[in-house]
Amino acid sequence: MASLNVGNLGEYLREQRRNAQLSLRQLADAAGVSNPYLSQIERGLRKPSAEVLQQVAKALRISAETLYVRAGILDAERDRDEVETRAVILADPSLNERQKQVLLQIYESFRKENGFGIGEPAGDEGGAREADPDGATDRHDADAGPRRTAG
Repeated sequence: MASLNVGNLGEYLREQRRNAQLSLRQLADAAGVSNPYLSQIERGLRKPSAEVLQQVAKALRISAETLYVRAGILDAERDRDEVETRAVILADPSLNERQKQVLLQIYESFRKENGFGIGEPAGDEGGAREADPDGATDRHDADAGPRRTAG
């Protein structure tokens, strides 16, 4: 079901905006995006990122997952937990934007390590890593890359 095109997303967004009785400018302000950019999304000229869709969904008070499916980012039958986790991280008011991005990078690296990377079939990279006999394990630091720590 992820084959819906961006035009369908735009039509859906326009319908939701009108149902919420918001002007294009009001929704753009509430979502923190520019008026022209939101207009291009509604007309099917731009494909927004998951983060922009999250902001628009929050402003419209609708499910971000619905927008992800309509944008073709998410298959409706797959990855619900991953999307919900990302949405919770992005919506957390106690984290600043940099912290949210770093946390998402770490989360994605762990999913890939466990064979559940975005667009990758499960099992590509095997299961979780085990400690070496010396007790060291592989850890990932979002800024510095992989590093070894004593465990």
